[in-house]
Amino acid sequence: MSASLATRRTLAGLLAAGALIGAAAAPAAADDHRRDHRGPYPHSSVVIGDVENAGRGRDNRALNSEWVEVKNTGRHSVDLRGFTLTDKQGNRYRFNGFRLDGRSSVKVHTGHGRDTRHDVYQDRRHQIWDERDTATLRDNRGNVIDTESWGRRGHHHHR
Repeated sequence: MSASLATRRTLAGLLAAGALIGAAAAPAAADDHRRDHRGPYPHSSVVIGDVENAGRGRDNRALNSEWVEVKNTGRHSVDLRGFTLTDKQGNRYRFNGFRLDGRSSVKVHTGHGRDTRHDVYQDRRHQIWDERDTATLRDNRGNVIDTESWGRRGHHHHR
């Protein structure tokens, strides 16, 4: 009889532990489910944020007033070394050894400037983001992570 009681206690303990583990796993599962609804590129916390393509003119101030924001929506920093940002015409900006902190962003400006944690510069002499264009962000293996299109029908975001 006491062996059966001990077995029941052990079983009750295991069931309680399983319930706790199940409860702890539930928020993570819900999080994963939400991430799947981001679209065709669910594997990355790095996404394209805002886009400003209003820069008109060829002086450096006008070129730097057009930019594409790259955001890290995750909690952990991400090394963007080798990540690229391209336009529809194939103009490409490549990140070199840039670490983007968790829950922060960097603006990729077209003109010349000194790179900081929140602003980097393509050092171009001509505007590249047209009134109708698409920005494509790829990881260091060339996989598309996110795209943002704008133009006649407004902004169109693919994640």
